[in-house]
Amino acid sequence: MSFALPRFASALRTAAAALALAAPLLAPAGAQAREFVSIKGNVVNVREKPTTRSDTLWELASGYPLQVRERRGQWLHVGDYEATLGWVFAPLTTKAPHRVVTAPTANLRAKPGTSSRIVGKLEHNEIVRTLDNQGTWAKVRRDGGQTGWVAKRLTWGW
Repeated sequence: MSFALPRFASALRTAAAALALAAPLLAPAGAQAREFVSIKGNVVNVREKPTTRSDTLWELASGYPLQVRERRGQWLHVGDYEATLGWVFAPLTTKAPHRVVTAPTANLRAKPGTSSRIVGKLEHNEIVRTLDNQGTWAKVRRDGGQTGWVAKRLTWGW
């Protein structure tokens, strides 16, 4: 009996280690942590490959939110709400949270909630700085300084 106990403990440790490694693969995709960054410069090139010698695929404006799909040295493979875009040089990004308006227009409201007074209209692809989150609403600031609340479902980012 004393011989079987160490083997059982060893098998249990092996099974636990295997489960720990497999857990991220078994979790639903939404349960995994997503890393976001935003464009730091005025205009930043998104490249086909992780090198400055690579072709520019896109130019993104300051604040544009991106989801990091992969890291390779100082380069980030990124995507947005529509697709994978390409590679961005990490020092040209920031952790300041932003959102991009994905709806044709979105109401900017004084308080979170559809019964709150409308203080402005956000346009499709407008980039706003996220100041706060409250349930399904985000408090945001426009480039001109106007602040208000927008329904998160009409935007993408963090």
